Amino acid sequence: MSSVHRTQSVLVSVMATVISPTDRRVIIEGVSWATYERLLVDFGDSHTVRVAFDRGTLEIMAPSFAYERPAYLLGQIVGIFAEAHTIDLIGAGSTTFKREDVTRGFEPDASFYIQHAADVRGNTEIDLHSDPPPDLVIEIDITHPSLDKLPLYAALAILEV
Repeated sequence: MSSVHRTQSVLVSVMATVISPTDRRVIIEGVSWATYERLLVDFGDSHTVRVAFDRGTLEIMAPSFAYERPAYLLGQIVGIFAEAHTIDLIGAGSTTFKREDVTRGFEPDASFYIQHAADVRGNTEIDLHSDPPPDLVIEIDITHPSLDKLPLYAALAILEV
């Protein structure tokens, strides 16, 4: 069975409520953590979608040029500022950050370790149970309605959004 068919069957078996279908974003309520994790596996390292999960509410979004361009530019500004001021910085991009114990997960548009750069230097994976969350995340929100990610970021102790 292809990953597309597995993903479709997972979504069909969820029996959830679709809140906001658009051409680029869908928000579904009533999704289990297990379903969220299966979707992450099915999507793999795909850069065609971003997934966020907040206590049973799942958002799947396909970024557009209008969305990606400001995220890229803001990320560049952070990098240039850090270099100009000799600030230790590790970019983590749109890494999937998740914690089952608080039933939340997200993939930001960009993320950076600044205060905790030394703590994650050399890591090939980030586990929020043992590693710190990123110090800064960039989140572009030009489409409404969307999942309110500020409470999600606060629950995972993100210092700056």
